[in-house]
Amino acid sequence: MNIKDIQELLRIFSKSGIGQMKIEEEGFKIELKSADYVQKISGNSQVYTQMMPQQALPMSTQSSIPQVNDITKTTESTEAPANSNQSSGNQIIIKSPMIGTFYRSSGPDKAAFVNVGDRIEVGSVICIVEAMKLFNEIESEVSGTIVKVLVDNATPVEYDQPLFIIEP
Repeated sequence: MNIKDIQELLRIFSKSGIGQMKIEEEGFKIELKSADYVQKISGNSQVYTQMMPQQALPMSTQSSIPQVNDITKTTESTEAPANSNQSSGNQIIIKSPMIGTFYRSSGPDKAAFVNVGDRIEVGSVICIVEAMKLFNEIESEVSGTIVKVLVDNATPVEYDQPLFIIEP
């Protein structure tokens, strides 16, 4: 499934009035839930939808589809590319998987998902990126300790923009 297929799927889903949809195709899994559907079944006024590939895609499509929790492990190399976002030591940078608005918590009156010094595990929700009125929970693909939060709450982020520095 390429990015145009996903965009078309989102367009059709948003116009269809369908409450929930799951698609699995060749190692790619996407689950969509409308805000009305989630609110109806949970009674919760705060709605978050998640879109996550379950495994790496073949190289032919991998470059065109942003991967959730695109992470780059950094090392103490003397030959770092000029445009790399490396930090010192053995730290990991978690980058934004999409363009949108970065949120540290599920609501203005709620506690942040993670703070500096917190220990996180694989699968821990670390933030939300809102894109096209969908609230995407971003889960960590690594375990470690939050060293630094690089983005202020409720600010726009770009695809591949560093969000957190993690120390394994």
